[in-house]
Amino acid sequence: MKSLLLTSLTLFTFFFSNLANADYDRNKAVPVEQVLFGTVISARNVSQEELIQDKNSGWKTFGGALIGGAIGNQFGGGSGRDIATVLGAVIGGKMANNRSQDKTVVIHLVELMIEVDCAEQQCQQYMVIQDYDSQMVFHHQDAVRMVYLANGNVRIDKQF
Repeated sequence: MKSLLLTSLTLFTFFFSNLANADYDRNKAVPVEQVLFGTVISARNVSQEELIQDKNSGWKTFGGALIGGAIGNQFGGGSGRDIATVLGAVIGGKMANNRSQDKTVVIHLVELMIEVDCAEQQCQQYMVIQDYDSQMVFHHQDAVRMVYLANGNVRIDKQF
């Protein structure tokens, strides 16, 4: 199960890593290679879950074991103290490990089917997935422009 999740996350990251770079910074000019105008045939909001691993979980577990061992060392005497120290370290490490579990982040995307305006040629349709922007919600029959940026990314915006 974990290998399937890891494989799907790797593929998702590979295919959608350029989407996050499609946005450009404020007050920055970006070269444009081509602009196509078209109409939205369909728009669908989709979401993708991404697993975020805690990179510090090993250190947190070690710290929890260290603190638990120090607390366990305060109890008993002789071999009882040794057992209390080991138990404290195990319990402290386990508690720290449970608190530093991986988190799931939901990424919101929009999938657009666009038919490009055609003049004396066959109309083409494009499927584009990009980051969801609540300020730019797409609907059926919206007039849009498909902007091809010089870095290889594509961005869909409404025509105004």
